[in-house]
Amino acid sequence: MAGKTLAELAEHVGGTVVGDGATVVTAVSTLENAGAGEITFLSNEKYFPLVKETGASAVITNRETESNAALLIAEDAYYAFMQIVVLLHGHREHAATGLSDRASIANSAKFGKNCNVHDLATIGDGAVLGDNCIVYPGAFIGPDVTMGESCIIYPNAVVFDGTVIGDRVIIQANATVGHDGYGFATHKGVHYKIPQIGRAILEDDVEIGANSAIERGTLEDTVIGAGTKIGDSVTIGHGTKLGAHCLLVPQVGISGSNTIGHHCVFAGQSATNGHVTIGNMVTVGGQSGVTGNLPDGATVFGTPALEISLAKRAYASIGSLPEMRKRIRKLEKQLKKMES
Repeated sequence: MAGKTLAELAEHVGGTVVGDGATVVTAVSTLENAGAGEITFLSNEKYFPLVKETGASAVITNRETESNAALLIAEDAYYAFMQIVVLLHGHREHAATGLSDRASIANSAKFGKNCNVHDLATIGDGAVLGDNCIVYPGAFIGPDVTMGESCIIYPNAVVFDGTVIGDRVIIQANATVGHDGYGFATHKGVHYKIPQIGRAILEDDVEIGANSAIERGTLEDTVIGAGTKIGDSVTIGHGTKLGAHCLLVPQVGISGSNTIGHHCVFAGQSATNGHVTIGNMVTVGGQSGVTGNLPDGATVFGTPALEISLAKRAYASIGSLPEMRKRIRKLEKQLKKMES
């Protein structure tokens, strides 16, 4: 790998160099594992001591600190790291296969320029794919799906009929978008399926993780806002409106008919009840259960989810509850004696 000088990397990310700008960098690694010719990054204050010990040739950080390595100072160290990884290593390259003869492609399907549909993929009647789309083996694009430009559909992903997909959307392997929501009417002990007549809509720059499931709406559309990134094994219930630039970490569960604002973060294994309204820029801690509405900017944790400062106090007291119970019972006995 040819590599870049640290000065060139600093210019690329709009940063400054402390140390030898002629240092050549060929790869990116972690603080613990980086060696000569590699650059690493620091975005979490608790790892500052490791900067002194790293074997890296350079470290990306947001301020000067003691280190044997040269420093690349950037306002947002993690974003600068991302830019340098792309520059040095690039994103996955996709083979230019054209429309494979071994794919099942409906005669009525339409394609923009430079689309690649791999072997054993299926493109349904009336589907429309924009320029530079890639559909990998085993993927299914259903009837009347519309897809914007530069989308990537990885192996065995399934996009059901009528789904609307914006530009630069990525759907990872084995994910499902637009399948029927969990809708049943129970009558005299029997559960009758409700037709799901809404759609699933993925706006521009959405990414859906492997094995995730995005249900179509029962009546209203399910909408995933622009720039939102959904991790692996996440479920989004029917009719939910998820705002722009949200982050849903793997194993999150969002029930149906939720309205969620922009730039919300759901940590791993967190979940919501149905028909909940969540404001903008809300953070939900790992394994938390949201049972009611949340205002803009809230940070919550626990099940049921509580405001974070209250949650910390409440959960900190759990370990002492057995001893508190003993003391209360003892005081109750003493009180009875006093009363008698």
